[in-house]
Amino acid sequence: MRAAVVTELSAPLELREVPVPEPGAQQILVRMEACGICHTDIHIASGDWPVEPALPLIPGHEGVGIVERVGPGVAVSRIGQRVALPWLGSACGQCGFCVSGWETLCESQRNTGFSIDGGYAEYAIADARYAVAVPEGVSPLDAAPLTCAGVTSYKAVRAGRVGPADRVAVFGVGGLGHLAIQYARHAGGFVTAVDVEAEKLELAGELGAEQVIDATTADPAAVIRAQGGADVAIALSAAPSAYEQALRSLRRGGRLVCVGLPAGGVLPVPIFDAVTRGISVIGSIVGTRKDLAEVFALHAAGRTTVTAEPRKLEEINQAFTDVRANRVRARLVIEY
Repeated sequence: MRAAVVTELSAPLELREVPVPEPGAQQILVRMEACGICHTDIHIASGDWPVEPALPLIPGHEGVGIVERVGPGVAVSRIGQRVALPWLGSACGQCGFCVSGWETLCESQRNTGFSIDGGYAEYAIADARYAVAVPEGVSPLDAAPLTCAGVTSYKAVRAGRVGPADRVAVFGVGGLGHLAIQYARHAGGFVTAVDVEAEKLELAGELGAEQVIDATTADPAAVIRAQGGADVAIALSAAPSAYEQALRSLRRGGRLVCVGLPAGGVLPVPIFDAVTRGISVIGSIVGTRKDLAEVFALHAAGRTTVTAEPRKLEEINQAFTDVRANRVRARLVIEY
């Protein structure tokens, strides 16, 4: 099978012919139909994080495809099912986090496209217990971004406890941000979208944002504070400056939800200000299997729109370049 492989950190991915893997106990073999390209994949391939992956590695944690074979312990009825392979590839299922609905915090988790091979290949192995069924009517092109960008932004809106009439500032209108706008509006929030690209701000307006701010021409925090401040600011950008702006945009009692993972990013939080103004800073990672099922259900019901552009596997390095250069309106998706 063809695969795009990280053989050296910060080097271009190599297109290789590698053997089709065999499913083991509790595993399934998935013929990939699509796999979204997340900025996290670029961080992993570049070695931007404190923890580096073992190489060689096949990235990709927004994979969608059809189950072709099953290993011992998996029902044969799953063959033919369309499934999504999310970031949470598996967890222990027994720790306090797993049994209390916080499996994404399990310290024994394994992550698709990071600690196990992912979806930048024609076939992938997945733990059958963590592969989430994709409903009828949700195309692979849409399902792929929802598998990470969707469930991550959905969880961020929930972590920020967005409620009716809350003023929500979304910093970064990309793969995650264009979905966060929609989930915040479904929760009853009034959305201000912040970005540095005119095309992305135009998309935010099309998706229902009540206000858009170009951070290259105005200080978004000053604009938002002058209007009363944000109840919730959701920072999704890969630029560390967006997090500082998001923090400053909050009103008293406001909540900052940090989602993106800027390389080397540090957020100074003034303690006096945080205490006297009752500010909360919340870290929000991807959602659970239940969250992803809810994301798919909303999309199947026509409640969300995915903006995605297809690419081919052999275009992966150019795709990475385009994402780094902020030339992508929302999400790029490899189609097989």
